[in-house]
Amino acid sequence: MKRRTLPVAAAFAAAATLMLTACGGGDDKSGDSDKIAGSDQGTEKPSKSAAPSGAPAEDKPDGVDVSLPADMNLVFDWEKPKDGNEAAAMDDAANFFRAIYRGVDKRTTKDASVTAYATGDGLKYAETQVNAWIDGGWTATGTLRHYDATTRSAANGKSVEVAFCADAGKFYGKEIKTDKVLKTEPSIEDFDHYKIIMVKYPTGTGLWQASKVFVETKAAKCQ
Repeated sequence: MKRRTLPVAAAFAAAATLMLTACGGGDDKSGDSDKIAGSDQGTEKPSKSAAPSGAPAEDKPDGVDVSLPADMNLVFDWEKPKDGNEAAAMDDAANFFRAIYRGVDKRTTKDASVTAYATGDGLKYAETQVNAWIDGGWTATGTLRHYDATTRSAANGKSVEVAFCADAGKFYGKEIKTDKVLKTEPSIEDFDHYKIIMVKYPTGTGLWQASKVFVETKAAKCQ
């Protein structure tokens, strides 16, 4: 059985009241003038800086190592918006997901990348996800594709909603002890739709952190 969905399901059960909103099919409509949920969320300082590593420069945005193993491929198939803040928030939304799977690979929620790119409920989401994979005895392998991204800025200029689809049809769990890759047939369970509320870290460095995560699972609109 594919273990990509089981860790996520375990995380949902453990922290559903904390971080997840299930969206109704086709009813998730909001105008640009709507207030972004969580747009007044504060930020927290990353708890530590990244340790030096052999990662290439492109794997160390903001000086934080978000490199992943060669068999753990996160693809972000989207175009950057013209707005500078929205483009930066989109970049760091991608880094937030890289940080989660780096935590899965390193078997810890304390990796510098996790604490750098997440704050508040976003940090709790990341920790819950990483711990679910650790508790299950799994790591990940394959390609996880993210696409159809949109961005929307809050009026205060301090937060950006980054929404996108994810296709995990070629992304699998792998048992740590046996290296067995756990697969299933492709299904609607491979598709999720995310809304990430990214907040600007108040240092002028351009760092954005995920403060809230809303997920629609089995997202038919992403097929």
